[in-house]
Amino acid sequence: MKTHDLAGRIAVVAGATRGAGRAIAIELGARGATVYGTGRSTREGRSVMDRPETIEGTAERVTAAGGTGIAVRCDHSKPNEVAALAERIRSESGRVDILVNDIWGGDHLVDWEKKFWEHPLGDTLAVIRNGVETHVITSHYLLPLVLQSDAGLVVEVGDGKGQVPYRGNIGYDIVKSTVVRLAESLNAELSDSGAMALSVTPGFLRSEAMLELIGVTEQNWREASDFGGGFFVHSETPHLLGRGLAALATDPGRTRFAGTCLGSWDLMHEYGVVDLDGASPDWGTVDAKARRSIVDDGFPDVGA
Repeated sequence: MKTHDLAGRIAVVAGATRGAGRAIAIELGARGATVYGTGRSTREGRSVMDRPETIEGTAERVTAAGGTGIAVRCDHSKPNEVAALAERIRSESGRVDILVNDIWGGDHLVDWEKKFWEHPLGDTLAVIRNGVETHVITSHYLLPLVLQSDAGLVVEVGDGKGQVPYRGNIGYDIVKSTVVRLAESLNAELSDSGAMALSVTPGFLRSEAMLELIGVTEQNWREASDFGGGFFVHSETPHLLGRGLAALATDPGRTRFAGTCLGSWDLMHEYGVVDLDGASPDWGTVDAKARRSIVDDGFPDVGA
C-alpha cells in the first residue's frame, strides 16, 4: 500500500538523470512529493556522459510512482542556469522542502590506472569542479528557498562515509570526502534556522552504467557474483538508498542525524526498508575491506 506522507512537499534532486539521483527522485515521488529533477541529458541531446537516460524519463517515473515529476535541464556548473532554476521554483512553488545534491558526471574524466602526477591535470581539476563546485553553486542559490520551508532538509550524496580507505584517484577522493564535509558545514550554518543538512552514501550500486559495464541486467546480475573481487554479491540497486532517504524525509525526529553521514545500510536498518527485490544488502559490513580489495584491482568507483 502506497503512503503519500510527502504530499504537498517540494523536492529538488540535482543530478536526477540516472543512478542514485533518479532512484531518489522516484522514491520521493512514491511518497507523493513534487520533484524537480535536474540534469544535462534530455531527449533533445545527451550530455558528455553520452548515456541514454534523460531527465524527462526520470520525471515520468516520478509521476508514475505517485508524485509529480518536473524535468528541468540545468548544468549545475553554470551559476546563471542554477539561478534560473531557483527563480523558476520560487515562482512556481515558493520553497524547497527537500534538496538532494547528487551531481557528479565525472566518470569520463577519471583514469584509475594513472598516479596523480601522471593524470592529466586538466582532467583532475575538472573532476573537482564537477563534483565540488557544482554542489557549492547549487546550495548557494537554492538554500534561500530551503529556508522558506518549515523544516528544510538538505542532503549531499557521496560515495563512502568519513573514514573509508583511499578511493583510488586523488581528484575523486577529494570530491567524495569534500561532499561529506560540506554537509557538516552546511548543517552548522543552518542550525539556527530549523533546517538541517546531512550526507548519505550508497553501497556498491547496480546502476544502469554499472550493469552495462559488467554485461548483466538487474534480472541476472548474480551471474557476475565474482565481479569486484567477489564483493558484487553485496551490491544494491539505487532504490535502497532512495527508499531510505524518502523514509528519513518523513521522520519527524530526523534532526538526530543532522550533520552526520548515513549509509544506505544505516537507513535500511533504521527504517526497515528493503531493496527492489526484497533483499536487505548490508554493504556496511564489508565496506572497508571491499574498498581496499577493489582499489587494488584498479576499480574503486563502487558508487557509480
